[in-house]
Amino acid sequence: MPALGIVGYNPDVTTAIQCRDLRKTYDGKVEAVRGLNLSIEAGECFGLLGPNGAGKTTTIEILEGLLEPTSGEVTILGRNWREHARELREWLGISLQETRLSEKLTVRETIDLFASFYREPRPAEEVLDALQLGEKADAWVGKLSGGQKQRLAVATALVGNPKILFLDEPTTGLDPQSRRQLWDIVRNFQKSGGTVLLTTHYMDEAEKLCNRLVIIDHGQVIATGSPAELIDHLGGHHVVEFAVSGGSDGVQGADKWKELPGVEGARNEDGLMSLNVREPHMTIPVLLNEVDRCGAQLEHLTTRQASLEDVFVRLTGRHLREE
Repeated sequence: MPALGIVGYNPDVTTAIQCRDLRKTYDGKVEAVRGLNLSIEAGECFGLLGPNGAGKTTTIEILEGLLEPTSGEVTILGRNWREHARELREWLGISLQETRLSEKLTVRETIDLFASFYREPRPAEEVLDALQLGEKADAWVGKLSGGQKQRLAVATALVGNPKILFLDEPTTGLDPQSRRQLWDIVRNFQKSGGTVLLTTHYMDEAEKLCNRLVIIDHGQVIATGSPAELIDHLGGHHVVEFAVSGGSDGVQGADKWKELPGVEGARNEDGLMSLNVREPHMTIPVLLNEVDRCGAQLEHLTTRQASLEDVFVRLTGRHLREE
């Protein structure tokens, strides 16, 4: 797949996006963003995660220049929206979760249309080949599959030769093959020097693509770091999941199992107990003995590697895909 390099990219600019004490209040009383601080380095893929209502959309729309913040400062590659709006719009490529394109245009006509909005766009054929849409260049947009339409949406963001790519839920609803094709596109853009700001509801996607990420809730950053760092801060690299029935009082409560050796955290989700542990081979034998001592029956037991999903649930009390 041809790489999409960045014409005019300045390697001396080390910070792509920075915001300080960012705040947005609606109607003078609803605080969507409350003192947010972000620093995104040039050339990295940065994830912005949070439950619904956490302030993600408001934050992104401010960074994209679509909303005015109530207070705080935003700089994009050393520029601000007040004084350099036209220049910044040339530098940003934006792909929304649902990009509605005219179904009566061909793929090539769509790319040509978006290219006409920019001073120094990329050649349409180059972008189509990079996103594996060359064979569909003369097909109507309305005839494309879901994965092809999503790649076309990303192509419209890339044809302007951006330095920063905003991707909002880029793989929602796509089949596994289409998801991985888009992952390759993101990696190639990043390898060529581009910066990516990604929001996603798929934790595996964030783990595979993001160099760093933040988790926000109630308009504030509650955790930041690389995926590996956040998992390590969880307090356990492994998760032991089990379910029991019967037994003495308290056997279904998380507090009881926190006392087992090597357990760093415990939670009960609809009867399934999850323990964060560092050494499962030390914890599991004691767990089995305790289940037997309490007169309970073990219904289920598995172990797995800890993931970003575990970090997210522990910090917010919710899964990312929950409403």
